[in-house]
Amino acid sequence: MCGIVAYSGAREACEVLLGGLKKLEYRGYDSSGLAIQSPDGASINLARSVGKLRELELKLSESPLEGSTGIGHTRWATHGRPSEVNAHPHLEGSVAVVHNGIIENYLALREELKAGGAIFKSETDTEILAHLINRDLKITGDLLKAVTGAVSHVKGSYALAA
Repeated sequence: MCGIVAYSGAREACEVLLGGLKKLEYRGYDSSGLAIQSPDGASINLARSVGKLRELELKLSESPLEGSTGIGHTRWATHGRPSEVNAHPHLEGSVAVVHNGIIENYLALREELKAGGAIFKSETDTEILAHLINRDLKITGDLLKAVTGAVSHVKGSYALAA
């Protein structure tokens, strides 16, 4: 099962998010990752790995992510094989997304987005959400409105953090 954690506050997000993911390890997973907004808010940095959470921790010890706002995920593959490129979070433009569940109409949405010029990097249904939210964010300039607009196109049972 997938697990989602999110944090925004005064502490370094990386330690809080890793702590949350550790509490979800019992659920089983094949990959994990974090997306953390840089301290100046100008970018979102990703760290993803295949395997146990210790693999992600090792990667972060070599190349830490700084910032106080972020999301994290443990993944149990449903669409796409376990790989770093399929691990969450998925980043498109200035939007990072983690997701738990199934997007039933992801193939139709993927084709629609491709027809509009979207380029996909993964085999997951989650990446659809990153593209939809990023598209709507360019129009509205408001993350909440972009998420609301994006999910109005999605059919399925899911939870997400962006």
